[in-house]
Amino acid sequence: MRTLVLNAGYEPLAVVSFRRAVVLVLAGKAAVVESGPHPVISEMLTVPRPSVIVLSRYVKVPHGRVIPVSRRGVLRRDEHRCGYCEAHATTIDHVLPRSRGGQDTWENLVACCMRCNNVKGNRTPEEMGWQLSTRPRPPRGPAWVVRGADVREPSWEEYLGSAA
Repeated sequence: MRTLVLNAGYEPLAVVSFRRAVVLVLAGKAAVVESGPHPVISEMLTVPRPSVIVLSRYVKVPHGRVIPVSRRGVLRRDEHRCGYCEAHATTIDHVLPRSRGGQDTWENLVACCMRCNNVKGNRTPEEMGWQLSTRPRPPRGPAWVVRGADVREPSWEEYLGSAA
C-alpha cells in the first residue's frame, strides 16, 4: 500500500510507502487526511491506515521541476493511443527520426501502434502524408510532477486533480 504526501498547503509532494507514512504520522510530522479501511493496531495504540497524509510543516519545493522523458510517460500522456491512427499504442515513435537529428524530448515523441511504427520507418509524418492527431507537448499538472502518482488510489483523486 502506498500513501500520497501533501505539503502543508495541500499540494501533492510525493508518494511514499505505507511504512514511511506511518513513521511520519507517529513522529508527529504529518497527519492523516484520508485513511484506508483497516486501522494499524499495536499493543499501545491504534492509528488510522494512512492513504493521504499532510505534513505539519511546509516544505519548500523548487519551481520548475523537470518531468523526465520515458517510454512509459509518453504512453501515459497519449493515453496509449497512436498519434497517427488513434489505435491502441504499445510503442513510441520519434516524429523526427533520431537518424535525422531527432531528440528524445516530449515534443518529438508520440505513442504509436506497431503497424504505423513499422510503416513509417525512418521518415517524417510529412513525407508519409500523415498528420499527428495532437501536437506532442510536455505533460502538466500535479499528477505528473509527483513521482509514483501514475498508479493512483481512488482517495487521491481529490488532491491530484484530473490532470493525469
